[in-house]
Amino acid sequence: MTRLNGEQFALNPDLIERVEAHPDTVAFLVDGTKYVVRESVDEVLQEIREYRAGILATSYEMDRGEYRGVSTAEAPTELSSVVPFPSREER
Repeated sequence: MTRLNGEQFALNPDLIERVEAHPDTVAFLVDGTKYVVRESVDEVLQEIREYRAGILATSYEMDRGEYRGVSTAEAPTELSSVVPFPSREER
């Protein structure tokens, strides 16, 4: 997301209650916090859809044992706390 002053920030889409145009776009969070952003309502909704689709795609890959995550060159040295879903045969 981008504030009106150009500062970029991340916003947890699970906390967004609604997004309105007044004419500036305002994202209202479930706790009452409001963020005025440069993006249009349609752009905010598209970003939320893409974020959630990415989560579903990753979980699908994990379920099939196809999830590779970060490449080994970029992977942290410690083990990941992410555990793949059991395969259908294991369930």
